[in-house]
Amino acid sequence: MRDKIRWGVLGAARIADHFVVPAIQRSANGRVTCVAARDRERAAAFAARHDIAATHASYEEVVASDEVDAVYIPLPTASHFEWCRKALLAGKHVLCEKPIAMTASQVRELIELRDATGLICGEAFMVAHHPQWAFVRARIADGTLGEWQRVEGSFTYFNDDPHALKNDLALGGGGVRDIGVYPVVTTRIATGLEPVAIHADITIDPRFGTDKLAVCELTFPGFDLHFYCGTQLARHQQMIFHGSKGWLLLDAPFNPGVYADARVHIRSDHTGKVETVEFGNADQYQSMVENFSAAVLGPDKSIVFALENSLGNQLVIDEVLSHASH
Repeated sequence: MRDKIRWGVLGAARIADHFVVPAIQRSANGRVTCVAARDRERAAAFAARHDIAATHASYEEVVASDEVDAVYIPLPTASHFEWCRKALLAGKHVLCEKPIAMTASQVRELIELRDATGLICGEAFMVAHHPQWAFVRARIADGTLGEWQRVEGSFTYFNDDPHALKNDLALGGGGVRDIGVYPVVTTRIATGLEPVAIHADITIDPRFGTDKLAVCELTFPGFDLHFYCGTQLARHQQMIFHGSKGWLLLDAPFNPGVYADARVHIRSDHTGKVETVEFGNADQYQSMVENFSAAVLGPDKSIVFALENSLGNQLVIDEVLSHASH
């Protein structure tokens, strides 16, 4: 029985180049065997950087390759559903960047196709694998901070490049799909709850047609989530969970090690002190790909972040974006 799965990569995007492909190559149970990009030279340079043996002239060749067990898809958002579907129909397991689709109906189609093929298909939400979020879940569950009443979050960066893929509406660009998904998914992961009402104020950049700022208010059973995400603001990210007996704050909730160190500060009114818990150099990308590969190789075919969870997140994103007026 094989002890490593063979990955094919569709595209040479930054997330693949800097994070996910290096994580696969470091992993104990996976190896990238081939890659295709928009041009062969780009694919060849990517392959050389990551010690990948083969390059292909098209995404179709990667999906059809007998040397590939699973496909990783870091393409623009508008292409995710198409290539997830093609890969599953070709008999390949699929790990796709977030958001895995443009609409909840597309996620439902992927769930049906996953079930029909018996293959594994997952969304690459690396945050679901970071130990700081396991810590947050445990503190919420044990009642240390009392009853949750308010969650606050933010995720921003500055990019007004008219040629950037993230500013191309036709490719699924915009801040909500790119980064707004994170405050939503981490709140859902931490609490295990789903919102019952959603309101959003969205500002559209008239040059691109994409959302450049979204201020969102989500009502959950027992608490509210308020967050903003923006693509033309200085870099910032933070999440704070505020309960009746204390609060908990994450310095780098989404990109630990890149934005800031992985630290969780927790204050209890009982002690009146702030405790800081540090998580060192935990690699959420490597944990994610190893979890996926283990599901492919082992008897337990479940992954940490299943498509049913993706559907819950996409339902929220669809509703948030419905408040945008173009």
